[in-house]
Amino acid sequence: MRIGVDLGGTKIELIALADDGTVRLRRRAPTPAGDYPGTVAQIAAMVAQAEAELGTRASVGIGTPGSRSPVDGRMRNANSTCLNGQPLKQDLEAALGREIRMANDANCFALSEAVDGAGQGGAVVFGVILGTGVGGGVVVKGQVLNGANGIAGEWGHNPLPPGEDSAGVAPACYCGRRGCVETWLSGPALAADHLRVAGEAVTPEAIVGRAVAGDAACEATLVRYETRLARALAGVINLLDPDVIVLGGGLSSLDRLYRNVPLRWVPHVFSDAIATRLRPPLHGDSSGVRGAAWLW
Repeated sequence: MRIGVDLGGTKIELIALADDGTVRLRRRAPTPAGDYPGTVAQIAAMVAQAEAELGTRASVGIGTPGSRSPVDGRMRNANSTCLNGQPLKQDLEAALGREIRMANDANCFALSEAVDGAGQGGAVVFGVILGTGVGGGVVVKGQVLNGANGIAGEWGHNPLPPGEDSAGVAPACYCGRRGCVETWLSGPALAADHLRVAGEAVTPEAIVGRAVAGDAACEATLVRYETRLARALAGVINLLDPDVIVLGGGLSSLDRLYRNVPLRWVPHVFSDAIATRLRPPLHGDSSGVRGAAWLW
């Protein structure tokens, strides 16, 4: 039995998978806000309760925001800031009485979709989160690629390749730099771009709905978004040459991305033919927690 835990800013989700990927149990609980000891205790309690219900001891994988520093193993770069600087893996292992495996939540998403999702069968799968933030994860032959610095797949904090649609604009990013992919391709970035160009404060959902209804300004905003996403993903293709790119997060539900972005990345990919496939996630919002379970 494999247990996966997705540690989010507002909720903790647990799933138990049988060997064939069948879901045996699923539970959710609120994340203790700003409370690191409470978060560790909540995860330990959820695992203990799940094992009691299942009647068996399981392996445990954890998907987290941010990542572990290769220097001291402590958490860093997590938007759930109470985790930063904490020895989360060691503390959870002590609380659970066993070794655990831990990975960034975008890596878990990519692993889930590579194992038995939209990227199944692909030797190299790049998983993208397009949500409140932008993240990425790389899976090669069924294994998460962590890298020498533990930051493989941190695509959201590279600069967006330049284009006329972004000339002279470099939005500030929380990481301290400007013009990161995240500042152009997250959900809030889509709304900010519409406000900057069209002068209207509109939610991403409303932009999509109004574009479908024929609003020219909202349609233009989505075209700019698609063009930027295509340029950013072309850089990934030129570097990793993945078999499949799987989109996750709230914006992954936008069907037009899968039609339009592969057409728009053609001029930017250094190849006379492009076999990389762009796909929506098979497991949707469950991919992160499933990927945590598949770390074992």
